[in-house]
Amino acid sequence: MIEAPMFKPFTLREMTINNRLVMSPMCQYSAVDGTVNEWHLVHLGSRATGGTGLIITEMTDISPEGRISRGCAGIYKPEHVDPWKRVVDFVHEHSEAKIAIQLAHAGRKASCEVVWKGGGPLPENQAWDILSPSPIAFSSTSQIPHEMSQNDIDRLVAAFAQGARWADEAGFDMIEIHGGHGYLISSFISPLSNTRKDRYGGPLDGRMRFPLEVFHAIRDNWPEEKPISMRISAYDWVDGGTEVDDAVKIAKILKAAGLDIIDVSSGNVTDGPRPRAEGLFQTPFSERIRKEAEIPTMTVGNVGGPRQINEIIANGRADLCCMAKGQIFDPYFAHHSAAALEIDDYLWPKQYQAARFFTPVD
Repeated sequence: MIEAPMFKPFTLREMTINNRLVMSPMCQYSAVDGTVNEWHLVHLGSRATGGTGLIITEMTDISPEGRISRGCAGIYKPEHVDPWKRVVDFVHEHSEAKIAIQLAHAGRKASCEVVWKGGGPLPENQAWDILSPSPIAFSSTSQIPHEMSQNDIDRLVAAFAQGARWADEAGFDMIEIHGGHGYLISSFISPLSNTRKDRYGGPLDGRMRFPLEVFHAIRDNWPEEKPISMRISAYDWVDGGTEVDDAVKIAKILKAAGLDIIDVSSGNVTDGPRPRAEGLFQTPFSERIRKEAEIPTMTVGNVGGPRQINEIIANGRADLCCMAKGQIFDPYFAHHSAAALEIDDYLWPKQYQAARFFTPVD
């Protein structure tokens, strides 16, 4: 048997995850007016029964105008709670997994078509008004967002707080705040998208004001024993944008505020693509933040196999490893990893115990 840090438990506040594998949020564009359905139950439930330690829902928007598309999941009205609770209850009843909800607002990247229809901005007769810290369009073809007023800021901070209350009602174990990839919170953090002259702009402390207001509103409305994460873009990949040194400062600010763990991603803050990179191109960002800000981290991006995950955890480069596309390809990745690592005492779900005695043949 190979040493397997991947399968060691990890605790945040009073939540213990039974392994270090996380299902990254992946938009499914299959909700109706924000309401999740059978697709989400099967999609998330299968990763839970597949052995993943922590499931994070797709980006779930706290207001209707904050959706990327009409197919995006939401938690902006009471009717959203029970469908989410059905998913959470299934995960808890049929697996050892924990489940988090990623609360978000798309900001200037809202009002678009679903990805399999091109994903571009909706035509004018179908689009809705969008918001951002500054009136800067995401791309040359995107709608110009309205610069947020103080009333807009206050309204959305309150919406994040309400989303947290409903998330607790639905039974979620953890909240992740989406502060990356050019969505609303990320747009406040990056100097590329935030050119405000008031107290919400300017130096980093000003640009972090709105993210911190959101965090505190959620923390104040979320049980003390349950943890909170924030996903950030540690590096904008554009001159003049956020650098990794800035990301360490951001992490220190969030840690001081009481955040429990940072989900470290990068890019997507502008319409320029991230450079194509082989290997664990984002894990160095996670490693620096973990060591210099002294806060637990999750790493994402090109995480491929169990031996790679073991090396990341063993070498202190991250505390948790997030996979998205890999777990869409293989929802039973955790079970298959345990088999590859020859973990004798690993237990499949009781309904699937027979799989332990199956040997694949090329």
